Amino acid sequence: MVPVVSPALTSDPRIAAEAPGTPTPPQRVLPTAIVALLIAALCALAAVLALWSVDRMLDGPPAAVGAALVAVGAGALLPLVPAVRAFGNARSRARLLAEGRLAAARHEAAAGREHAHTAMGYAVAVLILAMLISLTTANDGAITTTFLRWQFLQSSFLDVLGAFWVNVKVAVGAQVLVLVVGLLVAVMRLLPGRAGRPLRWMAIGYVDTFRAIPSIIVLYLVGFGLKLAEVPLVEDLSPIWLAIIALTLTYSAYVAEVYRAGIESIHPSQWAASRSLGLSYGMTLRTVIVPQAVRRIVPPLLNDFIGLQKDTALIGVMGVVDAFARSRLAASNVFNLTPVIVVAVLFVLITIPQARYVDRLLAKQQRRTGRAA
Repeated sequence: MVPVVSPALTSDPRIAAEAPGTPTPPQRVLPTAIVALLIAALCALAAVLALWSVDRMLDGPPAAVGAALVAVGAGALLPLVPAVRAFGNARSRARLLAEGRLAAARHEAAAGREHAHTAMGYAVAVLILAMLISLTTANDGAITTTFLRWQFLQSSFLDVLGAFWVNVKVAVGAQVLVLVVGLLVAVMRLLPGRAGRPLRWMAIGYVDTFRAIPSIIVLYLVGFGLKLAEVPLVEDLSPIWLAIIALTLTYSAYVAEVYRAGIESIHPSQWAASRSLGLSYGMTLRTVIVPQAVRRIVPPLLNDFIGLQKDTALIGVMGVVDAFARSRLAASNVFNLTPVIVVAVLFVLITIPQARYVDRLLAKQQRRTGRAA
């Protein structure tokens, strides 16, 4: 028989704490609170120094700008609030522990750790923003004057915005074609039996080839090669249509794999049930498999379309005057890169809503999967 050591007969606190029936005290909060307060104070100091450099660079900014800087500096001090609250939780923990109220002491300890961690998280965010501000104001604001000149932004905005519609038209036209061509390639790659083997090989070769070639090379070859070769029905197309064709060739390879992954994710029982009802292979694919697969692939499909939109900035290599080409002309005239920043902002404005929509679809799909499970 193994002897049992009573916690009252031993002087080792670890044995006493591990003995059955002996409650363990809550973790200490004070060290974490001290670390959080120091980090919050240092990050706030860094933010104040960064804002002071902005004020010095502006050399007497207007009252509104000065008020904005003061407001931002006050916001940088906010992480100190949860750090101070962590000290209050530490005192409450000690008092409750002395009174023997162990459950309440554990609650205060958990709240104190949460406040300390919150302070450290927000303080690190303040530090990152302070570093970004310091970077933009370094070297007497060289970065700001190079990329963010208000007068150059005003003078180039309308021209760049008008040219940006070329990018939008190319993106929309290519997306429509990619949806069709990508599905056809995916279906070719999934054809069963020996009869479909040549088409499967062709689909695999197409996907492997166009996923390997950079988009800018495809744009260059299509934009100039088809004209030089005088290909019928193509040589008379405008550069915009040639850009749509080039992007369709590239992104259909990516979207075909997305389609294929969605189709293969459908359980084989769906195929078996449909064929047992007398549906042909094509009808099963069209009425049962593809509709289910499309609902599953919408998030990754939108991700590919976001990449396609960004690649429309490369169509200038074909001689198309898009937003990027227009911004480069404006930047060369004023010897400043602010017009190019305008293009970047426009792409951000049309991409972020789509990215949030993708996140919403993913969250909805996860909730539906969780309910099904």
